[in-house]
Amino acid sequence: MDNWTDATARAALHRIFVASIAAADPRAMLADHLPDKPKGHCVVVGAGKSAAVMAAALEDAWSDVPLSGIVVTRYGHSVPTRFIEVVEANHPLPDANSLDGARRVMEAVQGLSANDLVIALISGGGSSLLALPAPGLTLADKQAVNRALLGSGATISEMNTVRKHLSGIKGGRLAAAAAPAKLVTLAISDVPGDDPAVIASGPTVPDPTTFADARAIVARFNIAIAPHIAALLAQELDETPKPGSLGHASFRIVATPSGSLAAAARVAESMGITALILGDAIEGESRELGTVMAGIARSVRTHGLPLRPPALLLSGGETTVSIGAGSAGRGGRNTEFLLGLALALSGIPGIWAVAGDTDGIDGTEDAAGGFVMPDTLARARAAGLDPHAVLAAHDSYHLFDALEDLIRTGPTLTNVNDIRAILIA
Repeated sequence: MDNWTDATARAALHRIFVASIAAADPRAMLADHLPDKPKGHCVVVGAGKSAAVMAAALEDAWSDVPLSGIVVTRYGHSVPTRFIEVVEANHPLPDANSLDGARRVMEAVQGLSANDLVIALISGGGSSLLALPAPGLTLADKQAVNRALLGSGATISEMNTVRKHLSGIKGGRLAAAAAPAKLVTLAISDVPGDDPAVIASGPTVPDPTTFADARAIVARFNIAIAPHIAALLAQELDETPKPGSLGHASFRIVATPSGSLAAAARVAESMGITALILGDAIEGESRELGTVMAGIARSVRTHGLPLRPPALLLSGGETTVSIGAGSAGRGGRNTEFLLGLALALSGIPGIWAVAGDTDGIDGTEDAAGGFVMPDTLARARAAGLDPHAVLAAHDSYHLFDALEDLIRTGPTLTNVNDIRAILIA
């Protein structure tokens, strides 16, 4: 397309973002990953933002198999099911339903035989939705640790290492409880590198991390935890199942961030835009990644490197936002990335961007993310907002909301993490 305008660029980016979400829809692909039907009982358990829709898709695919079980999903993410019970719980901080749901999931896999099959439906968000504290801990303890982790700047892998060693269900403990039944996990990956041990804190796979790893992360990020929690991390009496164990369990990934990026690239190229996927596992501080991506976009615009315009820079992964004490701002990692990008671009013409979480929720907000236009900073200042002050206060949501540049999809019922797309004309 020649003669790009703000309107045509925004429409193209919206189409690309929606395509990335559609590529991870479990209703379109779960049936292709199912195991052989069991001789005995089939019990379905699971947790995550996609757990309910995955359960419904399984019921549709196996209409001739008696199914039972329970899955836990986020509030507002339930869909109708016929046989598999759906429980809603809180995310990102666990609540009483997270505790009750986790207990009932563990109960559902007890007493099975080698002829039975357990199908575990796992997706992003499962870490908080399955909150079964380790012996000696309470739900309040889990909530306090999760709150501290979310604001620490630790990566998702690091956060889940700590969570697994404070849990009675994560880090392979659910799979261990299901033995000797065969267990097959069907997962939607929302983590960099698609590591099964990290997705929802790996409740059905061996855990390569240790109590020592968890203690090191707490120390590295200066995470404040209560003395009795620190004592539990120090005792090392009940390690998680390690690689080489859980021979009755297998793992299959249904949808991945790389698949959604590839779908976004195909849509871009159908519009005559050359797409470059920079990676599906990019991590780091959100605002700093915005600065880095702005530099690459400037190079494309000015020098035609690493590719000539019209071009699209695509990336996925999960960045972090390190929140200092006393910050009262609102915003997720995607709007913070976008504001960092806008400040680094400083209004250069011919560059637009979208960034959002494919689950439809950027952090705890009601938007998936937002758009950056060449005049984003100018419009913000005209509205009486200081972009630098907003970024310092981690208040990016309010800025993009005031500019009507948020992207709202509602719950998408899938989650392959963040998709970032920068269009250069």
